[in-house]
Amino acid sequence: MDVLVMGAGVGGLAVARSLLAAGHRVRVHEQAQAMRTGGAGLSIFSNGAAVLNDLGVSLDGVGGRFDRIDALTSDGRLRLRSDMAHAAAHYGFPNKSVSRRLLLERLSEGLPDDLIRYGTACRGVTQDADRVTVTFGDGSTATGDLLIGADGHHSVVRRALWGDVPIRTAAFGTWQGLSKIDISLTRTHVHLMITGREGACGLIPAGDGMLQWWFDVRWSPGDPRPASPLAELRRRFGHWASPVPEVLAQASEDDLDFFGHHWQKVRRVWGKGRVTLLGDAAHLMPPTLGQGANQTLEDVWVLGRELAKDGDDLPGRLRAYERARYPHVSLVSRLARHSTANWRIPPAIGRLFSETSQTAMLGRFSNRLTALTATGAASR
Repeated sequence: MDVLVMGAGVGGLAVARSLLAAGHRVRVHEQAQAMRTGGAGLSIFSNGAAVLNDLGVSLDGVGGRFDRIDALTSDGRLRLRSDMAHAAAHYGFPNKSVSRRLLLERLSEGLPDDLIRYGTACRGVTQDADRVTVTFGDGSTATGDLLIGADGHHSVVRRALWGDVPIRTAAFGTWQGLSKIDISLTRTHVHLMITGREGACGLIPAGDGMLQWWFDVRWSPGDPRPASPLAELRRRFGHWASPVPEVLAQASEDDLDFFGHHWQKVRRVWGKGRVTLLGDAAHLMPPTLGQGANQTLEDVWVLGRELAKDGDDLPGRLRAYERARYPHVSLVSRLARHSTANWRIPPAIGRLFSETSQTAMLGRFSNRLTALTATGAASR
């Protein structure tokens, strides 16, 4: 089968690995001029790590493992402790914080040098009963048996299928970084989630003296950006209990990146004909549960399983993939959307609920696919 993939991010590279291993011809098109190296860290939970293992991607030697999540109040009191080592002990796949750049490098290892065509922005999609054609910004085209839209938040493939699907704005945005931070937490396997009336903070050891850190603040698209974001974060969060002041003291303005939280309602069927979607193109969700990349990897595993089945009805197999994913990913999306970090309610009420309680619940659901991928990998 001749497969076209739009997007060379985590989802695009992962699905390319999966389908190349199954013997298909794969061509990946990416609108950026080179591999994206920006962004901070990603949380890879056991479900995502299991899929990576099945794809032949090892996270050995990169990132930092976290075995528990401690939810704290802004004055340092423990609110809830979640044992994240349980799934790792049971299935053999640890939870890790990994640089996006390093994950993309690992996903790229061993792939053909000419697999990705950079600087090719998708502008339109047409299909008939037998083939699908993509038109690019320079007027060129590519035709294949199957098109996978892994082109993210602003997916052109999704727009070609469904028009301008409403993308909704949540109440928060995130300032994030991945930095050398010399504090004792960096040398542990503990992930801190801290909440207070000013917002929320997350801190995860990311290996090699690095710390993945972020601050969630109330946000709407029309808000002006502060002239000095780091100074604003220090003003807002600098009085919180240790280690927050130490992290802010060592952080640099160059480390900062910002993104607003958005989400879309997950469709029961998100493709048409010979075209399907995966990752943010199919189920954009806020980052509050750290499941964006993990759910994308689950998409890849389920899609690969459906395409490996016998039969000439390719559209039918794509719809089977979408139906299989809908119940689980829609649940995860709702949990992420309904996290207290995205509620438009008074902070005093929001502080009564811990978002890590939802993380613990998510862990129980995600272990289902961890078990399946672990079993599948062992049998290959």
